[in-house]
Amino acid sequence: MPKLNVLVAGSTGYIGIQLIKLLVHHKKVNIKYLCGNSSIGKNISSFDKKLKYKKLPKIIKFKDRLLKDVDIIFTALPNGEAQNISKKLLKNNKLIDLAADFRLNDKLNYSKWYKQKHRAPNNINKSIYAIPEFIGKEIKNFQIIGCAGCYPTSILLPLIPLIKKKLIKIDNIIIDSKSGYSGAGKNLKKKFTHKNLYSSIFAYNPKNHRHICEIDQEFSKLTKKKVNYIFNPHLLPTFRGILSCIYIKTKKNISANYIRNYLKKFYRKSDFIKILKLNTEIGSGNVLNTNNCEISICETRIKNKIVIFSAIDNLVKGASGQAIQNMNLLFKFPEKLGLK
Repeated sequence: MPKLNVLVAGSTGYIGIQLIKLLVHHKKVNIKYLCGNSSIGKNISSFDKKLKYKKLPKIIKFKDRLLKDVDIIFTALPNGEAQNISKKLLKNNKLIDLAADFRLNDKLNYSKWYKQKHRAPNNINKSIYAIPEFIGKEIKNFQIIGCAGCYPTSILLPLIPLIKKKLIKIDNIIIDSKSGYSGAGKNLKKKFTHKNLYSSIFAYNPKNHRHICEIDQEFSKLTKKKVNYIFNPHLLPTFRGILSCIYIKTKKNISANYIRNYLKKFYRKSDFIKILKLNTEIGSGNVLNTNNCEISICETRIKNKIVIFSAIDNLVKGASGQAIQNMNLLFKFPEKLGLK
C-alpha cells in the first residue's frame, strides 16, 4: 500500500505541532500539506525547532482543491471550522477532527454547549465519537472521526468498563481533574485572567465545563439510569499532562483489588493502557510525550470507597496520539505505528 497523503489544518497550535512531530515518524504517512492562517509562507520549524531538519512543506492557506490530493485531513482548528471542511469532503477523504465538532451526536446539544449552530448537521450521521480502545473495527464504517476530548479520555478509560460491568455505584461519583495549561491552547491568557497564572493552581467552571456534555453522552450509552457525578477541572502551572482523580463507591463486597484486576483483564490486549499495582502512587510524569494512560486503583479508609487515578498526556493520548491511533485502526495499520 502506498503512503497516505495527509493534510494538517491548524498546524501551528500546540496540538497541531505535536501531531506533526508524531506523523513525521509514521512509515505509512506522507505529509502533503500544512495549513494555517496567520502563518502562511512560514516553515513549521519556526514554531518548533525539533522539526528543523524534517522535510516538510511550507504552511499554506486551506483551499478546497487540496482535498483531491489527500487521503486524510486532520483538523486541529477552533470549534466550528472542521464542520466547514466536512461539507467539502470528497469520496476518498477521511476527516479526523481533534476539536469538538463531531464529538456530540445531537446538533441541539452542540448548540447548547458550544454557543454556535452546527454548520454541518447532515454530517453528524457520517461521524463517530472515537476513543480507540472502545471503538475497534466499527471505525471503518465512518468518513468522519471525532476524537474524544482530553479530560473525557482520562475519565472514560477507567470508568466505562466499570459502569458497563455494573461494578460501581453511579449515584455519587466525584471527578477531580488537573491539566497542564497547554490544554487551553495558545490563547491561554485570553481565557484565564487570574493572577499568577504560571505559578498557581486554578479551579474553574465546575458546573458547565464543555466536556460534561461529552461525558454525559457516553455514560448514557451504557445505562438508562442517570450517572450522577461532579466534575471539577483545574489548571496547573505545568505545560502538559492530566491527572484525573475519580472517587467512587463499589457495589457490595467488591474490593479495590477486584476492580484493579478487572481493568487489567479488560485492557489485557491494549498497547497503551497500563494498569498499575494496587495502591500505586501516581503522577503524570511517566506518561508525558507518550500515548499511554496509566491507571492506579487505590483503597481508602472507608470500606467500598476507592480512588481511581488516571494519567495521560493531554497533547498525545488526549489529542494527537489518539488521532493517529484512530487512523491506524481506520486503515488497519498496527495500532502502535508512529506512536512508540
